[in-house]
Amino acid sequence: MSDLSEYRTNLPVTADLIDAARPGNVAAIISRIEDAVEEETAAIRTDVHFDIKASNARKSRYLYELTRATKGLVEGDYPSELKVGVERLRDKLVANERAILAHLSAVSEVASLLRDAIQRSEADGTYSANEFGWAR
Repeated sequence: MSDLSEYRTNLPVTADLIDAARPGNVAAIISRIEDAVEEETAAIRTDVHFDIKASNARKSRYLYELTRATKGLVEGDYPSELKVGVERLRDKLVANERAILAHLSAVSEVASLLRDAIQRSEADGTYSANEFGWAR
C-alpha cells in the first residue's frame, strides 16, 4: 500500500475537544460577543440606519462558536476569569434587551400612529366598516 501522507496535507485539521475548550478561546469568544452586544446596544439607541439583521447574524455566529468552544468544559471547572466574563456579558445582555424592547415599543407606537392616520384619511364617515360594528 502506498503512503497516504501526501494527501493528508489538504485535509482540514481536526481539533481535539481539549484544544477547542481552552479557557483562552472561550474568553476571546466572550469578549467578541461583548463587543458585538455593546455595538448593537449603542447603534439601536443612536443609528436609525442600523442593520439589526446583520447584527443578529453576527451574534448567532458567535453563539455557535461559544457553544463549540465550551463543549469540552465541565460547568464546575470554569476558571474564575470565565465566570467574571460571563457575568459581565450577562449585564451587557440585560442592557441590550432593554434597548431592543424600547426600540420595539417605539416601532409599535409608530405603526399604531400610521394605522390610525390611514384609517382617518380613508374614512369619510358615510359607509365606513366601523359604522356597521363588525370591523374592529
